[in-house]
Amino acid sequence: MSEAVDELEGLLAAPPQLTRRPVVQALEERLYRPVRVLDHGFVRVVDYSGDDGAVVQAARVSYGGGTRSVSSDRGLIRYLMRHRHTTPFEMCELKLHVKLPIFVARQWIRHRTASVNEISGRYSVLDREFYLPPAALIATQASSNRQGRGASLDADEAGEVLRLLREDAMRSFGTYQALLNDDGSGEAADPTKPMVARELARINLGLSTYTQWYWKTDLHNLLHFLALRLDRHAQVEIRRYAQVIADVVAAWVPHTWEAFLDYRMGAHTFSREELALIRGALRGQDLEEGMERSGLSGRERAELLSVLGLR
Repeated sequence: MSEAVDELEGLLAAPPQLTRRPVVQALEERLYRPVRVLDHGFVRVVDYSGDDGAVVQAARVSYGGGTRSVSSDRGLIRYLMRHRHTTPFEMCELKLHVKLPIFVARQWIRHRTASVNEISGRYSVLDREFYLPPAALIATQASSNRQGRGASLDADEAGEVLRLLREDAMRSFGTYQALLNDDGSGEAADPTKPMVARELARINLGLSTYTQWYWKTDLHNLLHFLALRLDRHAQVEIRRYAQVIADVVAAWVPHTWEAFLDYRMGAHTFSREELALIRGALRGQDLEEGMERSGLSGRERAELLSVLGLR
């Protein structure tokens, strides 16, 4: 994908083009500029279409008649978000160029609502780059979460883990280059030896190896991605990417982002039974006693008290 990178770098120096499309100046300034993520990764905005006005226009089914006012547009967007009218948000799209470790990509690709084109290890020789976590992020397995981290290791233990990860990554990449008969410059390391097919040479590479892709999705599905991947329970590495993308979305569609923070990230949905308990508490009934008599599990009770700021 180096040709694509070179092309994007060239576009940075190109003069601006005239257009009749809605343009978001804050995003125009970010186009093609990579934002570093982790040790070798990045997120780069390649293209976008639509803005807050496009969401409003779709909701009103207008034909280019413009918006009524900034305040009414903001109010309509908040109404759409609050009542989960999602189709108008699908009218905006964002295309990103992302470089990320394979294990992050495998989590990311579970969001099956985007168009994706990934670099091919059958066609291209992959870069000698692999992810090594900072020592502060190396931790034990969480005792209460089967897919999360627990307590951080001390400096010596973390150093030993990093040594093992680095040695394994370098060994597997060395094998990859040996199978390709590649000296790192694109030339044959030994002209007397054959080059094993790229599609075979790559198969021993680890999940820490970096890959790249173009990822295009609409705003509705992008917000769903961010709601899950900004959550504190998401793996920290994919959260780093989500935080960069969140910054892009906030600059691109500020009214939509404000509504998303208020009605998604900062909100909580109550079950029918939880809502009945809250209503009872507002009428003076004892919440704890009500929960004891309810069908809520211990975990549900704890979560309800936490959301209400009572525990």
